[in-house]
Amino acid sequence: MLIKTLTVGTLGTNCYIVTDDKTLKCAIIDPGGDSNTILEYVESNNLKPEAIFLTHGHFDHYLGLDAVMDSTGAPAYINRKDATDGGPNDPHKLDDCGKLKWYAEGDVFNIGALELVILETPGHSPGSVTIKCQNALFTGDTLFRDSCGRTDLGGGSMDILLKSLKRLSDLDGDYEVYPGHAESSTMDRERKFNYYLKHANGES
Repeated sequence: MLIKTLTVGTLGTNCYIVTDDKTLKCAIIDPGGDSNTILEYVESNNLKPEAIFLTHGHFDHYLGLDAVMDSTGAPAYINRKDATDGGPNDPHKLDDCGKLKWYAEGDVFNIGALELVILETPGHSPGSVTIKCQNALFTGDTLFRDSCGRTDLGGGSMDILLKSLKRLSDLDGDYEVYPGHAESSTMDRERKFNYYLKHANGES
């Protein structure tokens, strides 16, 4: 598995391109802007995008979505709780526009030899997910290095987020943690040093 991190958009969102190095099939996670940068990486490495995954519906994670979809033809997925159907405008949800597909807890996607599993981890937003692939967790804005996502936007809840953090902490073994912003980490490191993760586990 190859993981490329591209920091895109005005808020420095981490867009991840996860590739099966044998088939060059890939998934694009959170194309949050700078679509030309994303597409240039895909094209220059002869990658074959199979799917686009949104960890949640906040604008800084999807601003490059339309251009990436149009250029690659890959379907895009989001948890339905973070999308609207063209109804009343909600600045904290993505307008579906009839283009998106839904994914939910336990859904599995095969990208070449890679298996990506969807874990619902709400709290930062109602539809936030974490994507698990081998020893990697793509946590969106649920879990950051030394921190966690804010909960003061529409649909956010610290109580719910703490339950999601505990769920991630309770996963067996160590994982590489690839968050929606800033540096990557490991789950063992976060279990040891992250105040919010420790608080979620009832530690002082």
